[in-house]
Amino acid sequence: MSTTAWTTVCPFERLVPERGVAALVDGTQVAVFRLADDRLFAVQQRDPYSGANVLSRGIVGSAGETPTITSPMYKQVWDLTTGQCLDPSGKEPEVLATFEVAVEDGTVLVRA
Repeated sequence: MSTTAWTTVCPFERLVPERGVAALVDGTQVAVFRLADDRLFAVQQRDPYSGANVLSRGIVGSAGETPTITSPMYKQVWDLTTGQCLDPSGKEPEVLATFEVAVEDGTVLVRA
């Protein structure tokens, strides 16, 4: 895989399972998550309801087989695979931008 158009985030082993990290990808703040089964997901860092860049500090969970992230601000829940809002907590659903994530030679890469 060519690293053209990909941004290096960090070594894979530095990501703690069930936690997120923030990264700057092509000028955009991105939240990258490593799940317990080592799958990786990336969504926008900006919480669309509060406007704060906090989603990397959200709570990783699941809805059935769907991996989710819950905002640390107002507790909305999103599908990490699609960015679709699963629980808007009484507000209009907002979709998160999602990003491609890959691992090459032990390094996490994200594409905007």
